[in-house]
Amino acid sequence: MTRPNFRRRAARAAVLAALGLHLVAAHSLDLLDAFGQALHQDPTQRAAVAAREAGREKAVQGDSLLLPQVQLQGGVQRVNLHTSDQVPAPLNGLLSGSGSGTTNQATLQLVQPVINAAARATRQQLHEESTLAQTRYGQARQELILRVTDTYVGVLLADETLRVTLTEKAAVGLQRDRAQARFDVGRGQAVDLQEAQARYDDVLTRELAARNDVQLKRAQFQEIVGAAPEGIASLSSTFVALPPEPNDLSAWQAIGESHSSNVLTRRSMLAIAESEVDKQRLSSRPTLDFVASIGHQGQNGGLPRTVSADNSRTAAVGLQLTVPLYAGGRLDSQSRESQARREQAQDELEAAHRDTRIAIEDAFLAAGHGVAQIHSLEQSLRSARTALEATTAGRDVGTRTEVEVLDAQTRSFAVERQLVEARLRYVLDRVRLSAAAGELGDGDVAAVNSWLASR
Repeated sequence: MTRPNFRRRAARAAVLAALGLHLVAAHSLDLLDAFGQALHQDPTQRAAVAAREAGREKAVQGDSLLLPQVQLQGGVQRVNLHTSDQVPAPLNGLLSGSGSGTTNQATLQLVQPVINAAARATRQQLHEESTLAQTRYGQARQELILRVTDTYVGVLLADETLRVTLTEKAAVGLQRDRAQARFDVGRGQAVDLQEAQARYDDVLTRELAARNDVQLKRAQFQEIVGAAPEGIASLSSTFVALPPEPNDLSAWQAIGESHSSNVLTRRSMLAIAESEVDKQRLSSRPTLDFVASIGHQGQNGGLPRTVSADNSRTAAVGLQLTVPLYAGGRLDSQSRESQARREQAQDELEAAHRDTRIAIEDAFLAAGHGVAQIHSLEQSLRSARTALEATTAGRDVGTRTEVEVLDAQTRSFAVERQLVEARLRYVLDRVRLSAAAGELGDGDVAAVNSWLASR
């Protein structure tokens, strides 16, 4: 599907407009309405939004590693001092044999990293995790579009299958009644009546299955979308299946290699693994911090100054160097682990590229085959209906039998069911192609919605 910027903006505006509709049941429910409902009530989508918001905080946390860290420490102690030793008279003012009082101290400290390569690598890793959260949110949104489209098409297919079955039931019923009437007046054969009854019973069995499928698909729609599929819009009578645009497999695969959610996720995971390798490699390097502090210490009572100063203030400014020497082998082990994780991420990215190419090829060929199949089935349906008319006319003049008419009816309705299924499967294939390429978005919802018509 083509995606000019103006189409994207227009499609997004249409989706946002659909989100504001509160009286969905009052009009025909189309795909935009269904997506708008699901966007608000789907728990998986809400979880993806929360995960995206949580992921955004990873970048904030990473930036904080290189910013000043300020902390305030304070304490209060009650001290009771008693000693049996005699204090020399000259030191009696400094040292006291006994005393009690309350000491208090407070320190305000600022630490600004100056050289900390491991912190910078951690910051980069946390930014990559934030990017991964955004990618996964986009993937969840595409999966929601797929789920909504799949359940929407499922309801359409079930409804159309039941419609065709009921039409066939009415037609076969007429043939059975005609055979019964002819048999009652002695102009028909028992075999014709029995064959018509057998065909009618078969249609009744398929009707029960079709009604059950309608009920199941509608229940699934209600669970996923959060609204009943009443008056759901079906494919327009003017719908024409066209090949994907661009109609070039390699072009779609190139798009997928760059935009596929699976590829982007694995690419972010590889970047995170590479940052982890850097972090572990740099964790053994010295760090240098600028440290500034101001403190206060005092007491209330009769404690000697050697125990606690009385109303003293201190201030210090300097550089603090930390040199890791030995951590029991932990750092080397974590480094080897991070390298193995990186190799794992590299292989998973390569597998994601492969899987994306395969998924795109499968969806692209299915969409292309769908176009050809739809055109072929349209011609087959015209031929089957023409044959049914000719067979019916031949029966009326005595050159064809009732069984031959029933056979022609069966073929006609079978082709009609196949055509309905092929058209709806084509819609899903087009959406899956866009999803496999990582291009599924609001524009695709609007494009598919344009293929629908209100009932």
